[in-house]
Parts: sequence; C-alpha cells; structure tokens
Amino acid sequence: MKESEFDKLLNVNTEGSQRGFNDSPHFHRYEPTSYALLDRLFSQYQLAESDRLVDFGCGKGRLNFYVHYLFGCETAGVELNPEFYNDALKNLAEYESKRKNTKGKIRFYCCPAQDYTINSRDNRFYFFNPFSVQIFMSVIANILRSVEVVPREVDVLLFFPSDDYIDFLEHRTSFELKQEIELPGIQKNLRERFLVYHLSGTGLET
Repeated sequence: MKESEFDKLLNVNTEGSQRGFNDSPHFHRYEPTSYALLDRLFSQYQLAESDRLVDFGCGKGRLNFYVHYLFGCETAGVELNPEFYNDALKNLAEYESKRKNTKGKIRFYCCPAQDYTINSRDNRFYFFNPFSVQIFMSVIANILRSVEVVPREVDVLLFFPSDDYIDFLEHRTSFELKQEIELPGIQKNLRERFLVYHLSGTGLET
C-alpha cells in the first residue's frame, strides 16, 4: 500500500519531510518512518492494548495513528516544531471523526523532548534519531526517574540509531538489547534497522 493510500485509510495527511534545517544543532530534520517499515517493525514487535507508546519527534503524528489503528493502545506524540504540532492536531480531529471511542487515546504535546513529563503509564518509547545524544540522555534519565517512582517494564524502540544512542544505552544504563529487526534488501548502512531495548529493573548503572 502506498503512503498516500495508508494516509487515506487513516483519514490523515502525514506525508512530507521538514524543509530546511532546525536552528539548533541538537534537533535533527524531521522525516516520517515509512508505512512499509512500520509494517515490518510491528509484524515482529507487538503492542498490547494496555500499552502507552510515546513518539519523540512525532511530526504530524503518523506513528501515533498507525499504532492506535493497529493495536488500539494509547499513544502520545512529542513535537518541538509548532507547524508539525498543529498538523498533528488537525490530523487527530480528522482521525477521531471517522472512529468511535478514540477520544483521549491519542495526545500531542508541543515542547522540547526533555521537558515532556513522563506519564506513569508510558511504557514504550520510539525514537527515529530525532535529536542529539545529549537530549536523548536527558529523555532516558526522565524515563528512568519515572520508573523509579512507578516501577514497570519499559521498551525503547530505535530506528536508524546512532552509535552514540546505542553506546549510551548499553554502557551507561540498565537497558538490554531485546530485539533487532533488520530491513529486507538493505545492507549498505548498518543504521538502517530497528533495535528494541528492554528495561526490567530501574535506574542508571553506577
């Protein structure tokens, strides 16, 4: 199914990438994960209806709508760019207009990722290389503090992960690699894959 066809199915418009560059070198240009790759990821990694997934750098909300459509679980999208945030809200209104009992299941927040307050029910976190490792470290620290307050198992899902992200998770936190999902026909760039990291305990390693 083409990108536009899947958008039509969901009654949203999530196509298009960011033009130009961000003012801050810490935030990377937005590009949505293709539906074909999301199909690949979630054919091998399942969510439960009780999960709550947060997409950092959600753009127009593609992942949020896709995940709710597929699994019925709650999602949150965190977006710094006010234009993309407004597009996500417009998409949310259109998505909800075609589906009953979706009110409150999808929420969007316009703020820096490190300022997002981790909800005690947030337990799945998606990153498509949205920002520098410094901000990533701050976000992970927020997640760990939340887990210390309300103990729960959490997963971090990385697409196109940088070596810095991987090194931080594997050597400076208690996250452990749970699953690697390779992409068919792509062998030129090792970053073109999904990695799932799992945390069953709490806190940073000392």
